[in-house]
Amino acid sequence: MSFKKIGIKVLKITGIAIASILLLMFLLPLLFPGRIAEQVKAFANKKLDGELSFSESNLSFFKHFPSLTVTLDDFSLKGSAPYKNDTLVAAKDVSFGINLKNLIFDGIVNIDEIYVSKGLINVKVNEKGQANYNVYISDTKEVSKDTTGTSIRLERIDIHNVLLKYEDISAKINLEARGFNYLGKGNLDKSIFDLYTEAKIESLDFAFDGEKYLENKKIDADLVTKINTNSLSFVFQQNDLLINKLPISFIGKMNFLKDGYDIDIKIESTNSRLNDLFTALPPKYVTWLEKTKVKGRTDLLLTFKGNYNASLNRKPDLAFGMNIREGNIAYKDAPFETSNIALKFYTKLPSLETEKLEVSLDTLHFNIGDDYLSAKIKSKGIKNIDLSANLKSKLDLSKAINALGISNIELKGKLLADINSKGEYNSEKKLFPVTDGTINLQEGFLKTEYYPNPITDIKFIASVKNSTGKYKDLKVNVTPASFVFEQNPIYVKAILSDFDDVSYDIVAKGELDIAKIYKVFRQEGLDVRGYVKANLSLKGKQSYATTGQYNKLNNKGSLLLRDIKATSELFPKPFFIKEGLFTFHQDKMNFDKFSANYGKSDFAMKGRLDNVINFVLEKNAILKGHFEVNSAFIAADEFMAQEPAKTEKVSVPDAEKNTKTAEASGVILLPENLNVSLLANVKKLEYDRLVLDNVTGSTALNKGKLLFQKIGFEIIGCRVGINGFYDDQNMKQADFDVHFVAKNFNVKKAYNEIEMFRKLATAAEKAEGIISLDYTVKGQLNEEMKPVYPTLVGKGVVSLSKVKVNGLRLFNQLSSKTDFESIDNPDLSQVDIKSTIKNNIIRIEQTKMKVALFRLRLQGETSFDGKLNLKIRVGLPPFGLIGIPVVVTGTQDNPKIKVFSKTGEEIQETKPIQQ
Repeated sequence: MSFKKIGIKVLKITGIAIASILLLMFLLPLLFPGRIAEQVKAFANKKLDGELSFSESNLSFFKHFPSLTVTLDDFSLKGSAPYKNDTLVAAKDVSFGINLKNLIFDGIVNIDEIYVSKGLINVKVNEKGQANYNVYISDTKEVSKDTTGTSIRLERIDIHNVLLKYEDISAKINLEARGFNYLGKGNLDKSIFDLYTEAKIESLDFAFDGEKYLENKKIDADLVTKINTNSLSFVFQQNDLLINKLPISFIGKMNFLKDGYDIDIKIESTNSRLNDLFTALPPKYVTWLEKTKVKGRTDLLLTFKGNYNASLNRKPDLAFGMNIREGNIAYKDAPFETSNIALKFYTKLPSLETEKLEVSLDTLHFNIGDDYLSAKIKSKGIKNIDLSANLKSKLDLSKAINALGISNIELKGKLLADINSKGEYNSEKKLFPVTDGTINLQEGFLKTEYYPNPITDIKFIASVKNSTGKYKDLKVNVTPASFVFEQNPIYVKAILSDFDDVSYDIVAKGELDIAKIYKVFRQEGLDVRGYVKANLSLKGKQSYATTGQYNKLNNKGSLLLRDIKATSELFPKPFFIKEGLFTFHQDKMNFDKFSANYGKSDFAMKGRLDNVINFVLEKNAILKGHFEVNSAFIAADEFMAQEPAKTEKVSVPDAEKNTKTAEASGVILLPENLNVSLLANVKKLEYDRLVLDNVTGSTALNKGKLLFQKIGFEIIGCRVGINGFYDDQNMKQADFDVHFVAKNFNVKKAYNEIEMFRKLATAAEKAEGIISLDYTVKGQLNEEMKPVYPTLVGKGVVSLSKVKVNGLRLFNQLSSKTDFESIDNPDLSQVDIKSTIKNNIIRIEQTKMKVALFRLRLQGETSFDGKLNLKIRVGLPPFGLIGIPVVVTGTQDNPKIKVFSKTGEEIQETKPIQQ
């Protein structure tokens, strides 16, 4: 056979084979489309504990050639509890690769590939460690040998151009990866297998505890991970990453547990170029790097090891270390280089507890020409600190700024520092490290890009000395600190000694526009403004004030505030001080003028504070005072402890975002270290949709408890008097005890406008007329500042005067059952109803009333949810000597009346939950 014929035959066979394959590729999707789509959907409904939706499905070889894939368009999968309403995965399309051999010869739809394109993967973990990704329902029984059905035996996971979000509230971790591309290969069908991964991220952000550590970083990763699906554990065997240009080695393991995880991660970069480290820092440093030559080597090490269990309060240990050596920075055309850079730094956060923070700055050193900075610092703890520190510097700040290429700030001055400190800081034991240190700044100058004028003539000479490690031997001198801003000189001198009984000599003079100086140091997200003028001279000892030796004090001067915005951790909104003129005399601070706003509320005050010096110097000192407060309007709801919080649901990119706003919550919190009385005169006070007019009376705040004394106000046309107290227990609970008297108010208006009255006097819904109250109630308020009804205990009397009850079912049915029509819609006059409140039940003492020709005697119980257990005697005319016993049970809306009966139905008490 000739070569030509052989060639033609081969071509024919090849052509037929290709044609057959192409024909098969077109026919298979036509033969199996409905069956495959239905089996995939049935499998998903059986195996996924999350709402799955898609617009349409199609079967093709050409979507991910040469794999046969079923593609679900506009794919969306909701998460598991407690995030069942939030999206876990959403994508333009998700494709499942079908094993062709199993499909043709065995009739099994075996999914061995998954493709996700252009979408969102949104992983969430709440404060209890509960995650939204637990959507796969694993088999609890032995796998069936049945050869039909659908199964997953993955060999390939391919993710293209996806936004990956990971928010773990319990671990305070936030991660966002934009342009996330992932290719994972391996025999995923096995319970233990190696996963080979290639991952690229165009832009990565990573934050821990609200602090960003990576921003807009490009990631290139080549990973090998051993996965055990039986125990859901991962072993990171060989993982090489590139963060921009910085090479990172990533090894370790992670085991997912029932209520958390067990982790042992080690991230390391060894003997890398210092230049490459800067490429992994935030973008502003990368821009700076383009103009800078950086030399040197660096080592990085981050470890995260331990068990995390939110319910048991177990957390892993976090540690980070850095070692920079032979460093050199040459910025652009700067005449000096920063040379001999050395940094050896290590920090550890055991169990992620900030109080256990350990910091070791073993070496910090650099030179700029003949100038230098050298430091060693070791510390352990935050509140109580074990400290060892040595710092020496001789710096020309202008030279340093230029050498480092810092262009957005102009800084000048000669800075000399020499500080040595070693020992324990403990305020309770009155310990302070043995210290000998001085800081001297001369000819200082500061100008930023945010404000056109500089701060000039900055001088700062300070010394700290303690030779024994005890408070009593601590001396702090600032002699002096001064600067000039906007042609206004500011001067401060402070000499402090013997911190067991602080001896002080402080002078402060000058005028300062806070709004302008804030602009010099502007920070996004803050709004600060105001004007301060000080002329103060304070001299004396703390004990002179505490022992009443005021003649030995020499405290005098004035402080003027204007248009100040002030914030406090006690309140969700800022205070705006329009004007405040304070004068000082010995231990007193007089409020000669003070006017302020808080939200919609306004205040004008005058008065004084006592024990001011001792309050400033002593942690547990009590600030005393007396004030007169006048206000046109106060919105009490605005003082609630927690600001309304906004939570935003995450959805597919370019889709509409849903926003949910939480209600304001939290009781009004009162400071513990105040003993202050107020004489109030408020024209209008608004609380929980109630409007109180002409509020007057005295209040006293003492040790976190607010006392009401002869408080009076007008509401619904009636004058009300109140005595009592309010005492917050925590942010979610407060106690109150009030006695209130209200004379001759309209019962219908009270029922319509006052929620608590509706609960206390439920029968008033159908009443009209005038009533009076004399009642004492105590109990708890919840986080919405509303009464917790099972906690209420009360006693008092409700007096009816010219009251008509219309359409009340109790009297309607009583009239019907007894055939006495005149009992329906009665007119009640001069009736005193005495009652007590406890465990959610109002107990009514025996009450006599005359209704038409009948004489009624009523007693029993009713609950806040409307249940009834009343005993009524209907006395017959003419004198009520003969009576008909009646029992009323059921509810106010549906009373059940039994005539000639004395047996009721006891109402179950609701006792308060013990806190």
